[in-house]
Amino acid sequence: MKTSDLFKNKTVLSLEVFPPRRTAPINMIYDTLDGLKGLNPDFISVTYGAGGSEMNTATLEIASSIKNHYGIESVAHLPCINLTKSEVLELLDGFRQAGIENILALRGDINPDFIPKQDFRYASELVSFIKENGDFNVIGACYPEGHNESQSLAKDIRNLKAKVDAGTDQLITQLFFDNDFFYSFRERTRQAGIDVPIQAGIMPVVNKKQIERMVSLCGVKLPRKFVSMMSKYEHNPVAMRDAGIAYAVDQIVDLTAEGVDGIHLYTMNNPYIAQKIYAAVSSLLAA
Repeated sequence: MKTSDLFKNKTVLSLEVFPPRRTAPINMIYDTLDGLKGLNPDFISVTYGAGGSEMNTATLEIASSIKNHYGIESVAHLPCINLTKSEVLELLDGFRQAGIENILALRGDINPDFIPKQDFRYASELVSFIKENGDFNVIGACYPEGHNESQSLAKDIRNLKAKVDAGTDQLITQLFFDNDFFYSFRERTRQAGIDVPIQAGIMPVVNKKQIERMVSLCGVKLPRKFVSMMSKYEHNPVAMRDAGIAYAVDQIVDLTAEGVDGIHLYTMNNPYIAQKIYAAVSSLLAA
């Protein structure tokens, strides 16, 4: 099933997992999936690990298992900055053979350890290439506060419009902690003529190091309420975990009340946290 069809009838809930580190056994991910399957997500996306032009077989294996063993629709991430067209064609063929119909098309982060390939400079070029070479549902990333490399949010939305015009079927946002950024962004996208479904990406923060890393990588802004929460509980791991869960739940309650198309939960491979959030919001998503 193409996941863009799901938005016609409901508020979509999806989850994101990542492959284990290369030094860890891949079987670790199946413990995570066993803990997530009871949440009945509409789909689960699988990130693409680092490694330059190496084929990331872990992403394909996990996405295939989600679809064919767990019976849940899967989405495979595909960043293009370190791939050639022939390598992307090889990956698309693997997805096709595994029955994977949904791809999250990304430029990908520039890794100083690898010289970027020149076949794809932007995600919009990858979107066009995928559409030309298969009947895939293509998902794009978007940034409510603007991409950290963009000169302005207005320019970022123009680039997003180009990505949608290239064939993107739905969008998932980067994490954010102030819902007002999402509402303002959603209004700007509609004004720009972007009419595909937009899922809100929510990450429950359970420790201070996690959020410090996210801020350094993504440049997200932290509202006063969130900063106060971290200051109060950062030295109490259990309290910080529970406060992070409560904050994510509060975001989701507000988003669903405001008619969000869907929620994409960054699980960080932690079923316990995802289960707690789902228990608190499942009735809202079904309403």
